[in-house]
Amino acid sequence: MTRQSRADRGRRADAERNIAAILEAGSRLLGDDAGASVADIAKAAGVGRVTLYGHFPSREALVEAVLAHAVTQADEALAAGFRDDLPAAEALEALVRSSWEILDRHSRLFIAADRVLATEQIREHHRQPLQRVEELIRRGQEESGFRDDLPLSWLVATFFGLVHSAAREVEMGRLDREDAARVLTSTLLSVLGK
Repeated sequence: MTRQSRADRGRRADAERNIAAILEAGSRLLGDDAGASVADIAKAAGVGRVTLYGHFPSREALVEAVLAHAVTQADEALAAGFRDDLPAAEALEALVRSSWEILDRHSRLFIAADRVLATEQIREHHRQPLQRVEELIRRGQEESGFRDDLPLSWLVATFFGLVHSAAREVEMGRLDREDAARVLTSTLLSVLGK
């Protein structure tokens, strides 16, 4: 191995550590304050703004990367809470209960994303979690527990919209954080149920 290739590997490892630190700091700071500055995120990550902008050339690119990171974590929570051994309505309730905490934790991040990203960009990042929801709704339709008089894509979009609305309502203080999962589940079941 040449000295140059070892140096390149060292630079790549440093870059990967910097990116991981930036994403973690971005998740934490934007999760606390949707208006957190790029300078604050760079400082919290232990890097300079030049380094941050070297990886993420704009605030939009940074917010999008942080959103992708957060959605990956949320999808892992959804996967862990996904119960195909229960009837669809009970599985939906278990899914919301198990994943609400992580969704709530990232509510301000979603507000930050809403400010700088197009709705379709945000939805694209949610593609994998929404596929899980689509499978669950389809199963509920097959079990005759969920309505089938509306397009499946509309029911999935409604699920997505209600989850994000619940997070915004909690953020604005109009919905009690402790009661949000119950309210969300009840609303979803009334919308999806026959």
